[in-house]
Amino acid sequence: MNKARLAAAPLPASPPIRLLFAAAILLALSSLPQASHAQGIVRGAQEGSYEGNRIAGPVGGAVGGVVGAGVGGAVGAVEGVLGVPHRHYRHRCRGYYDSHHRFRCYR
Repeated sequence: MNKARLAAAPLPASPPIRLLFAAAILLALSSLPQASHAQGIVRGAQEGSYEGNRIAGPVGGAVGGVVGAGVGGAVGAVEGVLGVPHRHYRHRCRGYYDSHHRFRCYR
């Protein structure tokens, strides 16, 4: 019975290759989504539960929480992976946008 020995191929030890490998690792670590992008699930569940409870009572609150968590998680994951910020502008008054795209209040 012959037992074949396998030897691992040594990695190239030249400094430019190691420097390139280290730069690739640092780039990969810096492109990971931050922890702040993971808040879509919690906020989606909170808003879905609130709106469902307001509209359909306790059953609507439970269903709205589940649906909101799913949708909020999906939106948060997509925005986190792509790095797209979620911008939601709220105005505290009723109004309109003028021709220069500025919001104007009626009062």
